[in-house]
Amino acid sequence: MFHKIKDVSPLQDYKLSVQFAEGVTKIYDVSGCFEKWKPFNELKNDSQLFFEVSVDTGGYGIVWNDNLDLSCNELWENGIKVETPFDGLLALSDATVLWGLNESTLRKAIAYGKLVNGVDVCKFGKQWVVSMSAMKREYGFPNT
Repeated sequence: MFHKIKDVSPLQDYKLSVQFAEGVTKIYDVSGCFEKWKPFNELKNDSQLFFEVSVDTGGYGIVWNDNLDLSCNELWENGIKVETPFDGLLALSDATVLWGLNESTLRKAIAYGKLVNGVDVCKFGKQWVVSMSAMKREYGFPNT
């Protein structure tokens, strides 16, 4: 199973805060890669490079440059889960991908009260956010 990455933020001491589409945030310690994979020593030698990390196209990894990247599975399996106020919240678009649903299906579920506004879902600006627990309750576990 691939865990799609939504965002990555560099922290001090070669740590990364990685937010996954499933609504989970993990802290990954890149310093463990220095011994494991020699090309990662480039991050020690160029401290500015570490802070230039970004999510790879498609969200299946992160990259610094053409030589340095990490897969979403590496980050998921070896990252340490941290609690945040946003845990378990998904953009409606992410929920459609994870459950293999059409966005109109979820919008109808909101309109008909299957997903309750203010309890299961909430709109922030133009973006609907749904709780993972409400999606599991109504649609079972994600397909991916």
